[in-house]
Amino acid sequence: MTAADKIKIDIVSDVVCPWCAIGYKRLSVAIDELKLNEKVEIVWHPFELNPDMPREGRNANEYLMDKYNLTEKKLQETRNRVTNLGKETGFEFDYFAEMKKVNSFNSHILLKYAKKFNKQTELKVRLQHAYFGERKDISQRSVLREELLAVGLNADEAMKLLDDEKEIKAIENEEKFWRDQGVYAIPTIIFNNKIARMGANKTSEYKEILKDLEKELN
Repeated sequence: MTAADKIKIDIVSDVVCPWCAIGYKRLSVAIDELKLNEKVEIVWHPFELNPDMPREGRNANEYLMDKYNLTEKKLQETRNRVTNLGKETGFEFDYFAEMKKVNSFNSHILLKYAKKFNKQTELKVRLQHAYFGERKDISQRSVLREELLAVGLNADEAMKLLDDEKEIKAIENEEKFWRDQGVYAIPTIIFNNKIARMGANKTSEYKEILKDLEKELN
């Protein structure tokens, strides 16, 4: 089956976005239940929730309370909701007091690299679990190297790209492209370049879209 015979799914997201993790998990459940794994092609695209985040990051609680003018109680309520929704779809969130909001730019360079080896989704999920479930700082190069190796990629080759001006510019240009397309909330999931859904939709909603698109393949 060629790419032209598959349902194309473009996902604009960030590694450090909890709703992106939930949204993809729900989408993957929909794909599994409809037995469409061999009939979809998923491509990930960069978006930074916190593009101005310094390399050393900031305490996540402080950052989110400042950014959204939240009380500590309200933040905890939101975290509890996200954690429970994650459990419902099989994704574990492990929030902790020292957790940082980190700069995710380098992860997007590596995800672009992983695409060449059909390991983009595998690396994306690995990085999500590392950040949200394993208390790892995915802005640290040592951590990124570990996760590249974990999915069977050439870490030496990939890590060199983090200082490559051409690769840096490519990610900056793609982020601008999606902003210019009107993407302001993530995840944004685009099916066959014609149906777009923002946010973490329900599994049932993804299934309805996929069932309709599958009919067009037949």
